[in-house]
Amino acid sequence: MLASIQNWFLQLAETHPKWNFIFFYDPVQWQRLVSGLWMTIKLSLVCLLLSVIIGIVGAWLQGARNPVLRLFVQGYIQFFRNTPPLVQLLFFYFALGQFTPTYSPDGWLEVPIISNVGWAIISLSFFAGAFNVEIFRSGIEAVPESTREASEALGFSRLQTYIYTVFPLAFRVSLPALNNNLVNLVKTTTQAMAIAVPELLYEMVSIYNDYSTAQNASMLVLFLSYIVLVGILVLGMNRWERTLKIPGVGE
Repeated sequence: MLASIQNWFLQLAETHPKWNFIFFYDPVQWQRLVSGLWMTIKLSLVCLLLSVIIGIVGAWLQGARNPVLRLFVQGYIQFFRNTPPLVQLLFFYFALGQFTPTYSPDGWLEVPIISNVGWAIISLSFFAGAFNVEIFRSGIEAVPESTREASEALGFSRLQTYIYTVFPLAFRVSLPALNNNLVNLVKTTTQAMAIAVPELLYEMVSIYNDYSTAQNASMLVLFLSYIVLVGILVLGMNRWERTLKIPGVGE
């Protein structure tokens, strides 16, 4: 079965040279496609998780009594919301990367402790996290003040009120906007190509640079791959949103 599929794509490349799906019959190119897709999935998942954590912590710090903490969070939000993510990525990798400590695994080669993948995770997580902070803040402001006062009347501290009372309600309100931002983050991971992170776009471009007849096929597979990846995320988030929906709210 597999051999017949490979032969079909091989014949397609011979009869229609502009549609050379070489990665479907060449094991080496197939491995490059799979490794790029897997890197995109890992990069997306890690950035999604870290950006949500940043958003949760940042939203809580926005209500801190310490004005220095509030000013720090505001500065962070303005910096990452008002500059392009690609510029941020290049700044982290080329500027801050110069100050990164290195280690020598063989006594000769100096390797930075944070790789290009690490800088991509840091940059993209902070970028999406800045938007998540504002998303969660708007959700927190939608929680009635009487709910907070009731929690405090029961003897809850500010942190306990946030964890057990305010945030669970705010999270439900924030889910639609959070869904949009996380979808945008998955698409933004393609910019990691600029610092040679071997994600899907990087590998597909490399393939059609080596085999010019594979350009159309590579871009088609790339396009469909992101439709599937983002579609899975959207379906999962929509199902989660329906599960957490508060009866009578938003109807």
